[in-house]
Amino acid sequence: MSIIKVYTDGASRGNPGKAGIGIIIYDENNFILASFKEYLGEATNNQAEYKALLKSTELIKKIIESGDKDFDEIEFFADSELMVKQVTFDYQIKEPQLALLNNSFHVKMKKLGKKYTINHIVRELNKAADRLANQAIDGKL
Repeated sequence: MSIIKVYTDGASRGNPGKAGIGIIIYDENNFILASFKEYLGEATNNQAEYKALLKSTELIKKIIESGDKDFDEIEFFADSELMVKQVTFDYQIKEPQLALLNNSFHVKMKKLGKKYTINHIVRELNKAADRLANQAIDGKL
C-alpha cells in the first residue's frame, strides 16, 4: 500500500490582505511529485488555507490521471488547526464562505475515491509549503 503526503499552506498579509498558497506533494520515499504556488489576491488567512487544500485536490487528480504514480491513501498536513478541525468536523463552521470551501473539499475527495486523513502540524514542519505561499505573495508585491 502506498501513501502520498500533501503539505498545504495559505498565507495572508493582513486579514484580509494579499494572499497566496503553497503546496508540496511527496511520495512515500519523500520524493517530490508536485509543488505549486499561486497568488490569490485579497483573501483572509482561513480562506487561503482552504484554497490551498482545494488546489491540492486538483494536483492529486493530475497525478492520478498521468498514471505516473499509483497510491492508495493520501495524508494531508496543514498548520491551520481551525481548518483541519473543521474538515474533520471537530469544529463548527460559522463563516458561510468557509463552509462552502469545506463542502467543496469533501465533494472533490469523494470524486477522487481515495482514503485520506488530514493532520494538524506545527508551523515548523510546514516550512516548505509556507515558503511557497509567501513567494507567491512576494512575486506580486
